[in-house]
Amino acid sequence: MKTLLALFTITLAIFTGNVLRAADPAPSAADGLEAKFKAAMTDVIMSGRWIPVKDGVLGAEKEDKYAIVSVEKVSGNDWVINARMRNNVLPVPVKVMWAGDTAVIIVDNLQIPGAGNYGGTAYSARVLIYENTYAGTWSGGDHGGLLSGLITKSPSATGAAK
Repeated sequence: MKTLLALFTITLAIFTGNVLRAADPAPSAADGLEAKFKAAMTDVIMSGRWIPVKDGVLGAEKEDKYAIVSVEKVSGNDWVINARMRNNVLPVPVKVMWAGDTAVIIVDNLQIPGAGNYGGTAYSARVLIYENTYAGTWSGGDHGGLLSGLITKSPSATGAAK
């Protein structure tokens, strides 16, 4: 049994190491992916659905919408997403990692100050961005959920009337 466990552990370590190395894009490819991500996440609306999860039970599906003004790379994997919340643009610090050509936005225990729907709770999330879609999971306090939807240019970015 110990031999089987050791063999499994070694195989898993080799497989995981190879997958992670293969997923890291080359420097010039990374620049292209980052430019594409930045363009895809500037002046956009992320709209879709979310499903609450509480105590391991899925709740009723609800509509979801986020207005993203811009994204900026700070350094390494650190980025800032400038999101419009309650008529204010707020900088949201995130990490962006890559699964091949797919961006994964990571929020870890982000404390949002204040009270009400957003404030006073630390949030974590993993949201992947692929072409014009997003999907992910989030948690905050004693609740969380699943989310997915489409990413479209905001009316102001397409020249439509506000």
